[in-house]
Amino acid sequence: MAFAGFQRSENLANEPNGTDRQTEPKGRRWRVFSFMCYSAGETVQQSAEEKSVGDNNIESGVGHYSPVKRKLGGWRTMPFIFANELCEKLAVVGFSTNMITYLQEELHLPPVMAANTLTNFGGTASLTPLLGAFIADAYVGRFWTIAVSSVIYQIGMAILTISAILPQLRPPPCSGKEVCKQASTGQLGILYFSLLLTALGSGGIRPCVVAFGADQFDEKDPKQGKKMWNFFNWYYFCMGLSILLAVTVIVYIQENIGWGWGLGIPTAAMAISIVFFVMGLPLYRHFKPAGSPLTRLLQVIVASIKKRNLPKPSDPSLLHQDKEKDAAISPGGCLIHTNQLTFFDAAAIPTGSDKPENAASPSPWRLCTVHQVEELKSIIRMGPIWAAGILLITASSQQNTFSLMQARTMNRHLTGTFQIPAGSMSVFTILALLLTITVYDRLLMPIARHFTGRGRGISFLQRMGIGFFISVLATLVSGFVEVKRKSAAAHYDLLDHPKSTIPISVFWLIPQYALHGIAEAFMSIGHLEFFYDQSPESMRSTATALFWTSISAGSYLSTLLVSTIHKVTSRDGHQNWLPTNLNRGRLEYFYWLITLLQVFNLLYYLVCARFYTYKPFVVAVDDETPRKESSDDDPALNLQLSTSSKLT
Repeated sequence: MAFAGFQRSENLANEPNGTDRQTEPKGRRWRVFSFMCYSAGETVQQSAEEKSVGDNNIESGVGHYSPVKRKLGGWRTMPFIFANELCEKLAVVGFSTNMITYLQEELHLPPVMAANTLTNFGGTASLTPLLGAFIADAYVGRFWTIAVSSVIYQIGMAILTISAILPQLRPPPCSGKEVCKQASTGQLGILYFSLLLTALGSGGIRPCVVAFGADQFDEKDPKQGKKMWNFFNWYYFCMGLSILLAVTVIVYIQENIGWGWGLGIPTAAMAISIVFFVMGLPLYRHFKPAGSPLTRLLQVIVASIKKRNLPKPSDPSLLHQDKEKDAAISPGGCLIHTNQLTFFDAAAIPTGSDKPENAASPSPWRLCTVHQVEELKSIIRMGPIWAAGILLITASSQQNTFSLMQARTMNRHLTGTFQIPAGSMSVFTILALLLTITVYDRLLMPIARHFTGRGRGISFLQRMGIGFFISVLATLVSGFVEVKRKSAAAHYDLLDHPKSTIPISVFWLIPQYALHGIAEAFMSIGHLEFFYDQSPESMRSTATALFWTSISAGSYLSTLLVSTIHKVTSRDGHQNWLPTNLNRGRLEYFYWLITLLQVFNLLYYLVCARFYTYKPFVVAVDDETPRKESSDDDPALNLQLSTSSKLT
């Protein structure tokens, strides 16, 4: 019912004097939507305040066939999007978290083959978001990319679930000292095909769902702009809640009840998520695809190289601008000229040879608009901030490897008969994440908003910086806890008994797990906000895909770092930092090395943030009087002009 309260307040705030309501005919279909959305049964004629220059580029899911022009987007769409996110993440995490166990125990794959299968699958799934984002931004839009990709993912999960149920699709079970029969070529073919479908499906879901949810809020409306930043917090909260359920309930079902149920429940959850998502179709705000963003970037590069020797005009207003062309690319407004990366300004210098013979307009490969040039500059400026996030992922990924190995050697008993599974220690990370998001959104953000005047409380760059600092503390604490663990092992003469339980509570690991969760609540959500806000409007799916590529790069960097440390420290008879027996290793040195790297990374990030230039833009609004307004993050630039004024 919280969503109903949000929506009711929004409706009252947007209705002049509480009037202009019209009751919609109560057909059966709309009664279903009304029940699911709490307030979708009441519609409003679109007032002058709600129309904008981008109306031709923003439409409802039912397109021109809707008999009533209804108000789109806002919190009324959140039940659909959040329900989709809850079910989808429950399916994805429940499907992948314990997959290594399924491959070894059910398909009898050797450890190396099982690990390589998941590594190849993870690598493919990390690259497909770039493809999905490109298709969404260039051709079909975010809604249909998510919908079709969800169906593809659903098919892949269904195939794997069926293979887990039907005995003929997996090798026969074995027990005791019996030699287990490995899965046949055909059975492995079914496995690989299902994993490929899920990788393709996730490539369309991951980069689009965050951008699509944020699209439901009108950035030109100050009230909705504030709600958009609440959306990022609650989106991540829903994702964390789903992960919490997956790593506890679903994993328990898989290991104690059976893989048919363990994979079947996530598959059913995925089907439910698709139904919820599609039911909100008439209420969503849809942005029409603006053509291939990569082609536009390439046109700027080619044109700037061709004109690299031309003198740059001293007045930026002499550079080429085309209001109609830019409005089709970016209905919310246009980017304006900046004095950085001026090499690319050459692409917007008009010359007599820009227009081919008998052509009505200049060649886009010879002359680009200032908006196109600034799109490329925005992407380039985002690069250093994107790179800074890689090392945090490297640090947090140790929770699933060495922190888990530590937990296995410690006393995990809650009672005399029940002990916490080592793999469930990540629950403390998720709980810290959820608690931090709640406190930040309900308490810290309103307080910060009071002092800063920003809709999101603090800027996303400040939020990311806090996350980087807390991550430094997390790995620093991890090293001291490892010293404590080995000290206990030495005290009880267990240094040479790696499989023995050291009489030290596993709860000593809670601080490092919790600190990683708090760091993620600040840094990862700030990273998402950064990519959405600072990317060009027509490239938001592509930019969001960069968030997932940073996670992939961080994981690969962790593998490289571990392999290098293991190889270097074991040379010439030196003591290996990361041996099989951690009691005789120097894991604390490894943690502190990551801490040192993170300190340098934090300093690098502070320099990048200090000199970062926020995306400058002109927002078109329906107002007869041009006015200037401060940006939420950059007080220097955010011009709001009337739609009747010329963007020249």
